Amino acid sequence: MSDFPVARPSLVQEAVWTTADFIESARLHAEAALHPNPPERYRHGDPSKPTVLLLPGVYETWNFLRVIADALNEDGYRIAAVGGLGYNLLPIAETATRLTRALRALAVPSGGRVILAHSKGGLIGKYLLRAHGTELGIEKLTAIATPFAGSRRARYMLDPRLRIFDPADETIVQLGADASVNPRITSIFGTFDAQVPDGSVLSEARNVQVPVHGHFKVLSAPETLAAVRQSLTA
Repeated sequence: MSDFPVARPSLVQEAVWTTADFIESARLHAEAALHPNPPERYRHGDPSKPTVLLLPGVYETWNFLRVIADALNEDGYRIAAVGGLGYNLLPIAETATRLTRALRALAVPSGGRVILAHSKGGLIGKYLLRAHGTELGIEKLTAIATPFAGSRRARYMLDPRLRIFDPADETIVQLGADASVNPRITSIFGTFDAQVPDGSVLSEARNVQVPVHGHFKVLSAPETLAAVRQSLTA
């Protein structure tokens, strides 16, 4: 049995939480359309601190992580968002290959790199960490609401690009079988997540549950920001 309690809502409560979460997703998409590019200030910060690389989830842009990124930038971290990923619809391995190519073209920052990811971004982040972490100067990964074990609902999705989250998918299985980098990962998740019904607990990682209901609402919760800040200094 998991040490992390999972909310067991009634069907009505689950519908309320899920609806509120989709409204939050719509709000984030609207903000992303208004602010397509990261602010210039993200380039500036304390060079002794690691640069924070943003990896959003599927159908998302960097803007979904903006609330946390803004706060970390105020803390002195430089923030990087790799362009050319669109809405993150490509397979995990292909996206990781593109990111590796882009990061190889840049000098490793003096403070190194850390990844801040949401959902699918956490799977890409683990792929990068285990395959190219040393080469790219990636020290750790902080993943929010990531389906490390996949999602049993994926096999029923109309969009075939979402079936990569099937627990039986080859990449999901391979990532799950390799725990070598798990001690360098912090997995943050709420008490209810309709998008990740199988949970985000990762063996040998630092798992942090926050009192939030929702796959997207967790991104703006102060408890999540506190957990992210702690993960960067732990």
